[in-house]
Amino acid sequence: MIETDSVRIKALSVKQPWANMIANGEKTIETRLWKTPYRGELLICSSKDPDIYPAGFALAIVRLVWIGRMSEQWEAEAKCPTYAGAYAWHLEDARKIVRPFRVKGRQRLFEIEVPGDVKTVPMRTRRKAGC
Repeated sequence: MIETDSVRIKALSVKQPWANMIANGEKTIETRLWKTPYRGELLICSSKDPDIYPAGFALAIVRLVWIGRMSEQWEAEAKCPTYAGAYAWHLEDARKIVRPFRVKGRQRLFEIEVPGDVKTVPMRTRRKAGC
């Protein structure tokens, strides 16, 4: 649970159904065609397109710990095949937001003010041995 009045946090819009998978701890690698020097807390927001419930909401807080070139060894954690130019964003410590709140997503990383009364529940992650 976030204990301050509110906090600014970096956010990332993710299309469905992958946003739900990250929030549930089932997807521990997000793939992108770009990388960032940022590491730390990341708010996972569900894109409005496609319109899969809950579209346009903040769903979870994760920790971005490492980014490297995507490879076949991480396809199970990414829930997608390797593709040209992809980076694997390694996520840990998924905490699902108990009552998702509406957000206006953007491209790339952006900042969101998270209300202080947001409660989260830790999710168990499923990782393959050796990753």
